[in-house]
Amino acid sequence: MTAVTPDPAYPVASFEAPAPYGYIYAGKSVSPPSGPPLVRRSAERDDVIEEWRAIARTLAARPDVVKATVYQAVLIPPIKGTPAWDVLLLVQTASPEAVPDVRSALPADELDADSVMAMRNPKRIGETERTMAGTFLFNHFTAPSPERGLAVWETLTGWYTVKTGIDNSTPLQPVGDGRFAVVNYVRLPCGPVRFLLLRQLARPSFWRFVRGRLTSHGMVSYPILAKVV
Repeated sequence: MTAVTPDPAYPVASFEAPAPYGYIYAGKSVSPPSGPPLVRRSAERDDVIEEWRAIARTLAARPDVVKATVYQAVLIPPIKGTPAWDVLLLVQTASPEAVPDVRSALPADELDADSVMAMRNPKRIGETERTMAGTFLFNHFTAPSPERGLAVWETLTGWYTVKTGIDNSTPLQPVGDGRFAVVNYVRLPCGPVRFLLLRQLARPSFWRFVRGRLTSHGMVSYPILAKVV
């Protein structure tokens, strides 16, 4: 298998110690876009969001939970295999050890999620939740293994910090088996369309370096761009 080595043209970003939290990440497909990628208003989704916000408030009241945040997708690119989750929940527990107890407290019937994953943060760049305003990216990576997924992600950080202006990144990895090797949680420096089209897709180096590197390592990325609700 191809060795994971940094490219000197895009030096790896500086990393900080892992966040001291555990994470639970849930997603549900309610009324995702079926054509253009922009997510349109949905009364059914609004109802689900209210239910999930009530669950989040209950979780946030627990002493072993730091924060529970609900997100609504605003743009889901039409990439085959992308999870069509237009409602997301991210729970931060007081410690990684608290995840099993908090996860067992989730009201499964009320949540009715398509996916619930226990996750950890192995390293990070900056502070993703310095502000909760703006657009957040949940980029779901498949990879031959979580270890390879994280190693390849590391080599992409230099391109993203230099070319797109991103100053934060919190990669989350599954505890145990998981559908994705890495879910990268990022606060974007601009709106979803501008970021996706102008700061990524319009750059030849994105296709040559980022997409080329993912492909060479057997990886695929499935982004969901969202806002806090």
